[in-house]
Amino acid sequence: MTLEIITSDSLAPLQHGFFTRRGGASSGVFAGLNCGRGSSDQREIVTINRARVAKAMGVAPDHLVGVHQVHSARAVTVTGPLPETEKADALVTATPGVALSVLTADCQPVLFADTRAGVIGAAHAGWRGALDGVLSATVAAMEDLGATPAHIHAVIGPSISQAAYEVGPEFFEDFIAEDPDFARFFAQGKEDRMMFDLPAFGLHCLRDAGVGAAEWTRHCTYADAERFYSYRRATHAKEADYGRLIAAIRL
Repeated sequence: MTLEIITSDSLAPLQHGFFTRRGGASSGVFAGLNCGRGSSDQREIVTINRARVAKAMGVAPDHLVGVHQVHSARAVTVTGPLPETEKADALVTATPGVALSVLTADCQPVLFADTRAGVIGAAHAGWRGALDGVLSATVAAMEDLGATPAHIHAVIGPSISQAAYEVGPEFFEDFIAEDPDFARFFAQGKEDRMMFDLPAFGLHCLRDAGVGAAEWTRHCTYADAERFYSYRRATHAKEADYGRLIAAIRL
């Protein structure tokens, strides 16, 4: 099956994409393009899947660069291959021929580009990383390479939508403690539950960081099992593990 790659006109003409699960070699609960080495999928199959992504991005497999994601606000600058053990949640580069990548399964994959300066970025932004500032950290790291925030276009890829993201009162209180205005990203759910709008919060963080343009592709990972992996959907289905989607961008 052919790979399915979601792109955005705002990142053109740079090669980029939010890859769906279609076109991969994995089977079972991982069926499709599982690119997560941290999953319990067969490592050799994940390597095949990642090689397919690298080919689609026009780079050698070792130039499809990622990090060991830990829900942090740390951004690293990339000039070539990185060790898999590098702990961070965002990558930036001004080096042609390097494809920056992040893995997600409900969290936000965010791709950045300042085409005038020739600087790109990629971030993994779950609620914790977004609240702690991973998106502004990505913009700051791009600035260090010569980017101008007003010239940066940022796109949030497939993520869990508000309709599927039920949270408890403690979660809500964490956000309100940071800024009472963050209440606007929550809607009332059943009883004491709240529904959190992660993509809307991500867009707020991006605009607060000064990017010139920010958008969400409006794909919900939870709602579309044929195209996307979802940690929360897998948990609700009591599945033992789940696949990881990949997003990538290169100069």
